Amino acid sequence: MSHASHPKHTQSADLESRRRRSTAGSSELLWDHEPKGHRQSSQCDRLCVASAHPEMVDTPSPFTSQHFGHFTPKCLSAHKPSVHSCCAEDAWQEASCRNTIHAENEVEAHKLANNYKFGFRKWKSHVTERPIEDRSDIVKELHSELNFIKPQKGSVVSIGNVLYVLFFGWWISSVYVLVGLLMFCTVIGIPYGKLCWKLSCYLFWPFGKALQKTSSLIRRCCIKFPNCEVIPEEVGDSQSTEVKETTPLLHSPSPVTIDVPASAPPSQKSRYWCRVGTYVWLVLGYVPLAIVHCLACILSWMMVFTIPVAKMNARILSIVLLLPPEEIQIRPVKKLPGCETRVLLCCYRAFNWYYYKYTVDGINVFAVNLLSLVIFTLVIGYVDRDNSLIRSEVKFATAVSSIIPLSYYIGMGIASISAQSNFAVGAVVNATFGSITEMTFYITALLQGHRAGSKCYGEIVKAALTGTLLGCILFVPGLCMVIGGFKHREQRFNSRSAGVSSALLFISVGGVFAPTLFSKAYGNLMCEGCNNPSGNNSGPFYCTDCHYDLSENNHSLYLSHIEPLVYTVSVLLPTAYLIGLVFTLKTHSHIYDIHVSDCHGHEASQHNPVVHWSRWRALVVLIVATLLTAACADLTTEHIKPIISHSSVSQYFIGVTVLAMVPEIPEIMNGIQFALQNNISLSLEVGNCIAVQVCMLQIPLLILFNAVYDVGFVLIFSDLHLWASIFSVILANYIFMDGKSDYFQGTALTVVYFILLALYFFAPSPLGC
Repeated sequence: MSHASHPKHTQSADLESRRRRSTAGSSELLWDHEPKGHRQSSQCDRLCVASAHPEMVDTPSPFTSQHFGHFTPKCLSAHKPSVHSCCAEDAWQEASCRNTIHAENEVEAHKLANNYKFGFRKWKSHVTERPIEDRSDIVKELHSELNFIKPQKGSVVSIGNVLYVLFFGWWISSVYVLVGLLMFCTVIGIPYGKLCWKLSCYLFWPFGKALQKTSSLIRRCCIKFPNCEVIPEEVGDSQSTEVKETTPLLHSPSPVTIDVPASAPPSQKSRYWCRVGTYVWLVLGYVPLAIVHCLACILSWMMVFTIPVAKMNARILSIVLLLPPEEIQIRPVKKLPGCETRVLLCCYRAFNWYYYKYTVDGINVFAVNLLSLVIFTLVIGYVDRDNSLIRSEVKFATAVSSIIPLSYYIGMGIASISAQSNFAVGAVVNATFGSITEMTFYITALLQGHRAGSKCYGEIVKAALTGTLLGCILFVPGLCMVIGGFKHREQRFNSRSAGVSSALLFISVGGVFAPTLFSKAYGNLMCEGCNNPSGNNSGPFYCTDCHYDLSENNHSLYLSHIEPLVYTVSVLLPTAYLIGLVFTLKTHSHIYDIHVSDCHGHEASQHNPVVHWSRWRALVVLIVATLLTAACADLTTEHIKPIISHSSVSQYFIGVTVLAMVPEIPEIMNGIQFALQNNISLSLEVGNCIAVQVCMLQIPLLILFNAVYDVGFVLIFSDLHLWASIFSVILANYIFMDGKSDYFQGTALTVVYFILLALYFFAPSPLGC
């Protein structure tokens, strides 16, 4: 007996170990999967290092340098740097200078590689569709159609479900009661009246119940799962073949038998549409219920976290209410042994926090919902021109907020085109559309100020330019460091690539503020509000407003010296930008040493990826979003006049905060997501890329526009803009020097940023405002 039991225990232990290995293998998530973050030392990372240095297999890489590579099922690189290209110290340093990122297909690989390229917009979201079976269980639940009975753990009584009763359940149920009474009064609609009574009880508390379609034909269906291998659980009775919830997914497949209701015969369906009561129901019952369900769908969808309520109402409206009433049955959900049964409707939760990551055709649900704000802004802005219905301040707030989703669509379009195109096309698209949101606002503001004959708009544009510079140098990196530092104790980034961005920032700030420094050196000091308390002309004068005459009023200085200097700077800055592109992407691309690999194996790379947006569709979206952004920017500048005229807050502060940072909110969210995935290098590049583009592209374009159509824009900034920008660049370079970051360094950057905001808040209004 002892000899017989020993093999059995051995087999059980072997099955248990195999089960655990299978579970552990299936629980590993890739770099970009929800909800886990980036895994620093994955198997692919070790394989990539081992391919070049076999002795370094178990040595994790502490750096995050990148190198642009092409997508292959194995870790391959387009460029193979020499031993001394990354680190000339030893082989370990060369291996550690490489970072491997994982991509599902070639298009995603291009997008990930573009994130590390200088001058390319950093984008977190996927541009291709991912099979739902490869997603996490949380994402699968988000995209569920609520037509399966699934094994449910825990109680259906939750705070979210109780809130559903308070916000939706009671009034939807009440409407069904009234419609049911109406159908009873028609006599011919009594079956539908009974259905309304049943649905009234269901919709008041639908959780843990299932709407099923009954039929006289029930067929037994034996289903095999080709991707699952089943071993019967080891129990005392050797004849037991019951499939339990804890059965391991190994060995040969075993069939699972479930009851599947058969569909109604075609003749029965045709008879249903020949009834008079059906059309009485469609006129008297379906129409008011459709209005109620549409209202519930819109409200619950706009709240985002209650999207399951929207799905439930949509299924009832489109499927349940169009079925014969005798075919609809409500039954309590029975816990099934690990299998799923298809029904008409089954909902367990009305509220889910994870719906913030829900996407529609690759677009985040918040961006989809905010399109309604764009339409509302355009309607009230161009229909109510005299502000008789809505105040100008409200129109300004809605116009500024509408730029946020439009910036998201522009970013998605740029990333889609760049991922499906070569380097040249991607660089052109990023250079042209990358700054389109800010440029539309700046140009419309300058045109508005030119028409009004006010210099205040030009000062607001300069404040917005400076605010974007300060926010991208201090606030965006600081916020990412703080949030990333709470999850990761210390984050490392490539200090050499950060040094390239820092050098470009120094060049940018020096070039932009060179005319201002020149004017201070050679301009005339103008004072207003001067008085002499002593009454003696030889005594001292006390002045309340002294400034340098930096404008075109000093014709000899401006026309002969400052204006040629401005044009020279506007040519040199784009030239430096092009040199930076060539340096980082061609001659010294080993600084960004990235390897793009596929950890899904050969099968993932054999099928063609399905992109969310094709190149033509992305181009159309870019053009439409650009036009809508121009319209919203026009409304912003049109209705900003009451803000700058009657507000007690300095116009500097409005330009530095609201007008500068609101269009950058999608970029800030991308930077935060990169930081949470322990990719602080991309978080820093998000801010640096925008800051460099502001100085090297946007400002020269404004100079060019002013040269073609004179709107009075002069590239001379106030003292506050000058010293705040210079101090910010010096501080950021000092923080980025060691290639490490933590939440304390991020706190230092954000605190300095808020100190500068306080200076702008209490600063007096600029000249002309």
